[in-house]
Formats: sequence, structure tokens, C-alpha cells
Amino acid sequence: MIGTFAFARPKKRLFLGLMLVTEFIAALVLYGMWKITYLGLSEIYDKLPSMLGAAIISISIFSVGVVVNMVLAMEGLPFLPLLRRYSYALIRLLFPISVRIGKFFGISRRQLEGSFIAVSNLIFLKCGIKVKADRLLVLVPHCLQLATCPHKITRDPNNCKRCGGCNIGDLMKLSDELGFHFLVATGGTLARQFVKKTRPKAVLAIACERDLMSGIQDVYPLPAVGVLNIRPNGPCYNTRVDMDDVRKMLEKIIID
Repeated sequence: MIGTFAFARPKKRLFLGLMLVTEFIAALVLYGMWKITYLGLSEIYDKLPSMLGAAIISISIFSVGVVVNMVLAMEGLPFLPLLRRYSYALIRLLFPISVRIGKFFGISRRQLEGSFIAVSNLIFLKCGIKVKADRLLVLVPHCLQLATCPHKITRDPNNCKRCGGCNIGDLMKLSDELGFHFLVATGGTLARQFVKKTRPKAVLAIACERDLMSGIQDVYPLPAVGVLNIRPNGPCYNTRVDMDDVRKMLEKIIID
């Protein structure tokens, strides 16, 4: 079960394709609302329908441009970095609708979130973001620790005895070897406090699809990349991570 999950790579085009479909449907709904209210708007002010129509067209073109900008960044082509900020705002707005549309086509929320993470990671790497190890923060969820472990490692992962029962010890060894900051977080508040304290230039997070998707958006404009955890016992309980995936990602980010 672990192996099956670990090698089920998300499809990058899935997220972008559904976002475009969602934008098209949203544009049709806005057009329908504009058409229905046309006469009433013209009675208020004869130019109001035209003004509202122009606003709807502008918003539709802009939102499509934001997604196209993500595609350009993903393909390594020239793109507008400024639009990345708006891309996350647009995702927050349209993602719930995309989930509903995805269900109609048999696409789960988890698949969509995984596709978003794959897209975001690729854009991160295509942008050539590299930092020194001491300016990188690696964040992991507390469920990565063995549930029966008596040692409290949130806030201070050095309490880990490195017994090999979970991946926390492996990550601690990697932190000692490479020199990055390492935190086991119980939630967003603790993570934000540690970010403020260490002032990293980039973040590598290990978590499930949902937490990675929200976390990557929350820390923006701080660049973040994600590695999915492995859940052989279900969510939030004795999770694991592929250490080869973590090391490969670190090698792409850290510079001497």
C-alpha cells in the first residue's frame, strides 16, 4: 500500500484544466446574470449595462491570463511574476467550484490538490529558486512521529532519540548533515512563529495534499515547495515520507 501511494504521481494538467473549465462556467454564469438584468440596469443608467459588461469581460480575461501565466511558468517560458500573487487569490475563489465540477467527472478533491502541488513545485523549480541550507526551513507534521513515542518533539525536534521508529530521526540526521532549520509543527500558528524567528528564504514542507495546498498559499510570497507524506494507516496517524524524495528535492534547492 505504501509503494502504491508513493508512486502515484499527480497529473499537473488536471488542476490547470479544471481551473480553465471553472473560469469558463463562471464567465457563462456572469454573462447570464448580466443578460437577465440588462433592462433593469439600463433603466437605472443607460450606460450601466455596457460598463458592467466591460467589467465582466475584463475580469474573465484577467483570470484566464493568470492561469495561462502559471502554464508559461511551468513550461519554463517568460511569465509575469506579479501575477503569481493573484493566482493564489483566484485559486481560493474558484477551487471549491472546481472540486464540484471535478466530482462530476469522477475527479476527487485529493487528486486536484495533488495536481496543484505538482504544478506549484514545478513552477518553484523552473524559477530557479535556490538558497543556502541555513536559510531553508523544513516543516513536517507531528503525525510523522510514531504515535506511541513518549518524547515531545514539537518546538524542539532535538528531543528525538533517533530510534528509527519513524522518519523524524532520518530528517534530524539530514538536518545535521546539510544544516537546514527543522521544525515539527502542530499547526499554522507555531509554523508562522518559527518562520518569523528564523526568517528563511524558502520552505520545504512535508504534509498531506490539503495541508500542503493551504500552506503553500499561506506563506506566499515566501517560496515554498512540498513533498507529500505517505499514509499507510490513514490520515494524521503514523505517517511516513519517502526520504529519497526529500533528499532529491533538497539537492535541487540548497546551494553551497
